This record gives sequence, C-alpha cells and structure tokens, in this order.
Amino acid sequence: MTDSTSPMTRALELAQRAADAGEVPVGAVIIDPATGEIVAEGHNQPIARHDPTAHAEIVAIRHAAEKVGNYRLPGLHLYVTLEPCAMCAGAISFARIAKVVFAADDPKGGALIHGPKFFDQQTCHWRPEIQQDKASAPAASRLLRDFFKQRRKQS
Repeated sequence: MTDSTSPMTRALELAQRAADAGEVPVGAVIIDPATGEIVAEGHNQPIARHDPTAHAEIVAIRHAAEKVGNYRLPGLHLYVTLEPCAMCAGAISFARIAKVVFAADDPKGGALIHGPKFFDQQTCHWRPEIQQDKASAPAASRLLRDFFKQRRKQS
C-alpha cells in the first residue's frame, strides 16, 4: 500500500473490480495496523468461484490466515466497503480480528449495526472494535446503487 492509498481506498478499488466482473461490488482489505501493510485483500467472488461463501471478507480472511499461518488474526484490522453480513461477522469473530471498519451500512443484510447485531449477542465469543467510515460510505453506496441499476436495465 502506498502512503497515498488508504485501506478503504484500496477496498473501494477491489469493489470496482468485483463490479467489473459482474459480482456485487464489495471489497475488503486486512491490514497490520502496526506497519500499515496490507496482509490480504479480497472482493466478492461467489459467482466466479461457484461458492456462496466467497464474500470479500471471507476471501480476505482466508488469504490472511494462509499468509500468517494461523486461523486466528489477532491485532489485524479489516476494512470493507459494506457492512458485513451474519456469515462474515461469524468469520470475523472466529478469526479474532481486532477491528472492523466498514463504509456503507446495509439495513437489509448487515449484521453489525443492523439485523442480528452479531457482536452484541451473548453467544458471540469475540467482539472486535467496530467503526463506520462515513466519509467513504457515499462512494461505496454509489458503487452498489450503480451496479444494481445496471443489472435491472439488463433484465
């Protein structure tokens, strides 16, 4: 990552890559906050991979776990362009990610501040710090809106 590229900026670039591939535009980046280095990244790929679990967050978590050689990712931060769903929140919890920063909220499918509020559940064993990047939310929302508007035109 260059000094001029923030983790969320990179996540937005990955979201655009997903959109260009016909996938829902969501991108994710996992960084080591101590160094600022990107540990792993991913974008939505369920269609291409024929895998309903290939959400951006899961793809990034899998790459990070392989890179660090551990299924736990303590101390690392996840930046994602859309509020994670319940499946991704579960993976974030199991991976012990320290902090989640998301751009656009997702009232229909989100699970952090909407829906089940996964990390508020008594049965959740690990709760990361959660932060919304409201400055990046408009760009992430626009990517999603434009993607679905284009899909509606094609059908």
